[in-house]
Amino acid sequence: MFHPRRTLRALLLPLTAGLALTALPAQTARAASTLTNGGFESDGAGVAAPAGWSEYGTTAASYTESGGHGGSYRLSHYASSAYKVETYQYLSGLTNGNYKLTAWVRSGGGQNSAYIALKNCGGTEQRTGIPVSASGWVRIVVPVSVTNNQCTISINSDANAGNWINVDDLTFASGTGGTVIKGSDVSSLAKSEAKGGVYKTGSGTTGDALAILKSAGQNYARVKVWVNAADGYNGKTQVLALAKRIKAQGMKLLVDFHYSDTWADPGAQSVPSAWSGHSYSQLKTDVYNHTYDVLNALKAQGTTADMVQVGNEINGGMLWPAGSTDNWPQLAGLLNSGYDAVKAVSSSTRVALHLAKGGDLTGTRWWFDNAVAGGVKFDVIGLSYYGYWHGSLADFQTTLDDAAARYGKPVFVAETAYPFRLDSDDSFENIIDLTSELVSGYPATTAGQTRWMNDIASIVEAVPNGRGLGVFYWESTWTAVTGNGWDPADASSGNGWENQALFGYDDRALPATAWFSHR
Repeated sequence: MFHPRRTLRALLLPLTAGLALTALPAQTARAASTLTNGGFESDGAGVAAPAGWSEYGTTAASYTESGGHGGSYRLSHYASSAYKVETYQYLSGLTNGNYKLTAWVRSGGGQNSAYIALKNCGGTEQRTGIPVSASGWVRIVVPVSVTNNQCTISINSDANAGNWINVDDLTFASGTGGTVIKGSDVSSLAKSEAKGGVYKTGSGTTGDALAILKSAGQNYARVKVWVNAADGYNGKTQVLALAKRIKAQGMKLLVDFHYSDTWADPGAQSVPSAWSGHSYSQLKTDVYNHTYDVLNALKAQGTTADMVQVGNEINGGMLWPAGSTDNWPQLAGLLNSGYDAVKAVSSSTRVALHLAKGGDLTGTRWWFDNAVAGGVKFDVIGLSYYGYWHGSLADFQTTLDDAAARYGKPVFVAETAYPFRLDSDDSFENIIDLTSELVSGYPATTAGQTRWMNDIASIVEAVPNGRGLGVFYWESTWTAVTGNGWDPADASSGNGWENQALFGYDDRALPATAWFSHR
């Protein structure tokens, strides 16, 4: 990913919440062996403490109203003044084991906290935050291990005046949750360190950035490969050295082939200078040989790649014009050449195809339908999703779920990020530096960045059939360091991304690194 020019996307307007209705007195929790009235259809609109549910706190702020996700009604939390309310249901007589609560939610944002929890189940309380999604329903899950034959389902709001959530269509059944990949792209790290970059723990102790990220819970690192970059970084030699460090931390390794000497993304897929003028047939050989050479060298030093991207954000194909989506047979040939090289080195290494279409259902279907029709081989689907460019969270979930189901493949977020502030730490304009560019409900603060990452992880975790693999944060270590700018051909180029790194302007690890510990 790299977008040196600002891209603006209109943000969706919040949905207007209805007025709160007078609630009935809180009821005593009743025990049930299965979830009762998970769709809030039993009582109609205007009911406080709907059948099967009890309330605690500002009970007038919890009620049913029209406009359900699957049926006619939903549960809402709303009040014209600040409120705290819990809507809950106690289940008993459960068979011990793994369970998963699924719920459809919406929120206008602004709460101190808004989440669904499973508690008193015999172990640690499990919570999933309710994402800010005023324009569309989002599905979230909460997994838990029941060890004492009971569990309480709890819907919570600690809200300011006018804040609202909608909840509907809850199910509670046997199942497991969690994601496998909790990763970040660290491609900029080696050059940053060479130019004087420093990394510290949240408490201020200087250390190895990879060790700091690992201690926060990161378990996978993504590294890009350029063929022959002008600055001498991100080539085979540097990738080999960084891979040793990554594997020494016990992390897995994703190798991201750009098949270029510089950034390959939806706006540029330039042929490397060493391959300039080569025929399509030669380019297929170039792709195979380059891919095999880098991966075989990694294997030889004991750092075999666990996953490989054949191309980076290849919305329009790669190695233009030969591998453009205007010529699918040739693009398919190039992609399969890369796939074959990966498998020749290690049959267990998974091959991902990566698009920057996180919220684009139609575009993602078009691309992968063509790929499948053309016989393109792949194991995993990766999508970039930046909320300020790629649509709403609801659009993102729809696209992710559809890709997993339609192609029967695991999916993951290959890139996402969010700013923790808007001002710059160098003289170069940041890519995102205006309040108008932010996603509604997610301020450019450390709390906003943290919430964004937790909510993205929750949506990936909710992909049906366990096909949501996880998330990579993009360029977690790309702090502002003189000489480590975006342009490999221009040593004076600045960094437009330091306000979206996972290390602050004081070099300390930010609170958002806590998302690596998300289930």
